[in-house]
Amino acid sequence: MPLEYLPLIFFFIALFYSSVGFGGGSSYLAILSIFFTDFYEIRSTALLLNICVVSMSTIIFIRHRVFNFRLFWPFLLSSIPLAFLGAQFNLSQQIFFLILGGALVLSGLFLMLKFLQHTIESKDFLNHKKFLLGGFVGLLSGISGIGGGIFLSPVLNIVNWANPRIIASLASVFILVNSIAGLVGLQMAGTFQINYDLIYKLIIAVILGGIIGSYLSSKKFNLKFLGILTSILVFYVGIRLILLHGFGIKI
Repeated sequence: MPLEYLPLIFFFIALFYSSVGFGGGSSYLAILSIFFTDFYEIRSTALLLNICVVSMSTIIFIRHRVFNFRLFWPFLLSSIPLAFLGAQFNLSQQIFFLILGGALVLSGLFLMLKFLQHTIESKDFLNHKKFLLGGFVGLLSGISGIGGGIFLSPVLNIVNWANPRIIASLASVFILVNSIAGLVGLQMAGTFQINYDLIYKLIIAVILGGIIGSYLSSKKFNLKFLGILTSILVFYVGIRLILLHGFGIKI
């Protein structure tokens, strides 16, 4: 598939993910890993596009006072420095793609749970558990280029930690701050790399997709089927990367 189709593909990715409170980093990484082999460029591009998509939803949540800093600060306090640290890891290409493959497999599973979840008994998290969970997801987001909301949100939804709108606001802010921290980490490490001929087209595509996705979300448009298909795609690409870079098996 030629690169000219990437903006269109990313438009639909942003449209879907923004409708459920995510940035789309896992799918950006999945698609970019098919077209590119420079893992620094893959990480940099995915984090930058994450920021473009979730910035709008973050502003909306804050303006409507859905985002509650008192509930969220432990997640953010631990995730931001670890996302910054994770982005500075100098990994070999093989190790990076193995980590990315594992992250995509988890993303696919968590995204599937997001749409097929069976809520269990409501459970609150003490601050130290929020701190640990936020830190782990933040570190993974910095290393892989995924904002982390796709890991955090399904877990909190499944345990019925708060209502879905509050969790979505946390996911948006979480993705935004960790993506920014990750980009700063890449810049500090000298590994921030962007294809400037392509990135502007992708930014325009994801912003448009994010706007439309936010509108569909406000209208409660049912995107469950598309979400399940996306989770299968992300899971497949993750398995493909693990087999290819871990065992030399092409599928």
